[in-house]
Parts: sequence; C-alpha cells; structure tokens
Amino acid sequence: MRVLLAGLCTVDVVQRVDELPAPGEKVQSLRVDVAAGGPATNAAVTAAALGAEATLLTVLGAHPLAALARADLEACGVRVVDLDPTRSDPPPVSAVAVRERDGERTVVSRNAAGSEVTWSGTLDADVVLVDGHHPNLALAVAKAANADGVPVVLDAGSWKPVLDELLPLVGIAACSAHFRAPEPGLHQRGVPTVITTAGPRPVRWSTADGGSGEVPVASVEARDTLGAGDVWHGALAVAVTREPTVTDRIRFANEVAAERVRQVGPRSWTTAIAGRNRT
Repeated sequence: MRVLLAGLCTVDVVQRVDELPAPGEKVQSLRVDVAAGGPATNAAVTAAALGAEATLLTVLGAHPLAALARADLEACGVRVVDLDPTRSDPPPVSAVAVRERDGERTVVSRNAAGSEVTWSGTLDADVVLVDGHHPNLALAVAKAANADGVPVVLDAGSWKPVLDELLPLVGIAACSAHFRAPEPGLHQRGVPTVITTAGPRPVRWSTADGGSGEVPVASVEARDTLGAGDVWHGALAVAVTREPTVTDRIRFANEVAAERVRQVGPRSWTTAIAGRNRT
C-alpha cells in the first residue's frame, strides 16, 4: 500500500528528565535523542513501520541539521521528497522534554511559519495525509487526490487559515481534543467523517449522514507520549484502505498508538509495531 504524506519535518532534540524544569531552573537529563519529527513525518515513520510504502513531501534544505532528519527517515524506510533542497536556512527545530515517570512532554517549536512551498507532481498513492503546515503544499496534494479519487486524511492538531479552503477536500478530519474550528462545523464545511482523539479517553467519531460513536482506548502505562498523536494518524491512514468501518480504523490506530506510548524514545516503538497486520 502506498501512503503519501505532506507536511512538516522538524529536527527534534529530546531530553528525558526526572521532572520538567520550572522557569529559570536547570535540570540534568537522563538521556538525549535526536530524530526527525513533525505530524506528517511521524505519521510517515508509522506507515513505513506498518509495511506501507511511505513517501513524505516536505522541506528540509541543505543545512547540516537537515542531514540528521534525512538520515533518520532513510533508516526508518521513508522516502523523502524535499521540495526546497537548496534552502540554506536550518529546518525547524523542536526542543522537547519528556518526564520519566509518566511520559508527559513539553515542546517548543518554530514549525513552518511563512512557508509558500507547493507541489505539482504526479500522485502515486492509495491514501494521502496532510497536516496543513505547508498550506500551498497541502492544497495541491489534496486537490490532486480528489481528482484521482484518493482518500484524504487531515491531521487537524490546531486551526490554520488554510483549512477554510482545505476542509472541503478532506474525507476524514482527525482532530485533537484541543482543536477548535470557527462556525460552521466540519461536517457543514464538507468533511464526511470527523474523528476526535482525547489522549487516554475514548475516541469519538461522527459522519455527515448522522452516524456517531466512540471507541475506547486501552489502559497502558505511558512511558513516552511524544508524537503519539502523529503515530495515531499514521496508523489511521494505513487503516483507511484496509479496514472496512470507521470503528475498525480507529481501533487499529488506538492499538498502534498504545504501543508507541509504552516505549521510551522517538524510534523504539517502530520495532514493536513492525509487522502488525502488514500490507
């Protein structure tokens, strides 16, 4: 199965600590990891670990920091298409702290503010995921997918101006609990299926034809929550072309995300989910 993912790629510097530092406080970390991050990127790593052919459309550039992300993604089996390979500025960097006792995290990131990059290639995918961080890219990919009848999944972590134009092109909007859209609602904006995750609480879903429900999340010991939502979205994208119902798709994504939060570190979980219902 071919999954095309379009969006943000960051360099994540992850410090694991006994306690998250208070303002003005310095703490010694227990370990440090450097990996590629970002919603579409972590979803791409998930899709690849699940056996899909994952292609990531993003911006990395020629800065030395970009090589770190590129090498990590290559090791994870993700094909990277860099839409601005000569860019000299550093890629977005996320400073992350993860608390040892419960996996809770804090993230400070620049993201892709001001990006104008776009895409005009040929779509070669069974499902598409966009995160909206490169607005023109998200629109171009979603329009191409609609033209080819390919389902589009939106990782809706927060409201972005591009969503006014993007939402009518989306088949599934997978929203975080903190996502808030201005009126009208997402169904009224043309989205057939809306899913809302809420951490350890049940995942809620609704459809434009009036269907609704929720799917419970397994109770697990959380060791590391960094990127868990991104992993959930990547698993959902894989499930879209493989599972017959909304609840089946959510259940599969829940299982994969639960495995992620059990594991310490930005990539250890990929081994745990590798081979799970491989395509």
